Amino acid sequence: MSDRLSVFKTYKLFVGGKFPRSESGRVYEVTDSKGNWLANAPQSSRKDARDAVVAARKAVGGWSGATAYNRGQVLYRVAEMLEGRRDQFVAEVADAEGLSKSKAAAQVDAAIDRWVWYAGWTDKIGQITGSTNPVAGPFFNVSSTEPTGVVAVLAPQESSFLGLVSVIAPAIATGNTVVVVASEKAPLPALSLGEVLATSDVPGGVVNVLSGRTAEIAPTLASHQDVNAIDLAGAEADFAKELEIAAADNLKRVLRPQGVDWAVTPGTERMTAFLETRTVWHPTGSLGAGGSSY
Repeated sequence: MSDRLSVFKTYKLFVGGKFPRSESGRVYEVTDSKGNWLANAPQSSRKDARDAVVAARKAVGGWSGATAYNRGQVLYRVAEMLEGRRDQFVAEVADAEGLSKSKAAAQVDAAIDRWVWYAGWTDKIGQITGSTNPVAGPFFNVSSTEPTGVVAVLAPQESSFLGLVSVIAPAIATGNTVVVVASEKAPLPALSLGEVLATSDVPGGVVNVLSGRTAEIAPTLASHQDVNAIDLAGAEADFAKELEIAAADNLKRVLRPQGVDWAVTPGTERMTAFLETRTVWHPTGSLGAGGSSY
């Protein structure tokens, strides 16, 4: 018989590639589907949200300036790291969502596959969003897309891991940085994801994970002047409307909450939602004595 005490896991926020405790020092109890205590999660404050935005903004230049191929390699590395910690995430998802081990394993496998899916899109999305436009005049007219910038994401409340991955991966695949508010009742898979990101090749600040009361944190992000877009996936309809009004103050892009089956293979909507289109005009020139142009 062993007298050894169990070492309980301490969950922390993930901001700027580091693991701070909440600025307020607050925590809240996280329980499983049967009400059994699982852990104390940090309860983020508005100051934590502002700090996360600062970290995300600092990371925009380096991440958006990386080649699309490199971003794909980084996302694939995240999938590799998740595969290595699969059992941990299966246990956390089973506890969070009240699933059997087999069903939780299916959710985790789907989430890992989704990282790989988005990794493959990083250097292809520009080919379906860009275009060469016909114009009446001696000009080339070319449209291409570029990242919006800092995206605030309210993660789905019910799908603690697959839904989480499905809102984070498309935003960063296209060169944005994100501040994600984890599921309020089931934040542990999101906080553990931060540990995976920290030990993969994702630069600090590209993904920032906050846990706590969504109603407390989200308004700060929606009204923040340095947040360029917000995904309201995890907000109820009435709350989402309030946040959309707040977001209008600096003309944020807003992706409204929708009924989504996270298990279905996603399209490109969540990637194109946070892209800006830039159009360039360039005069054509003459070739040779015949006056032909290109």
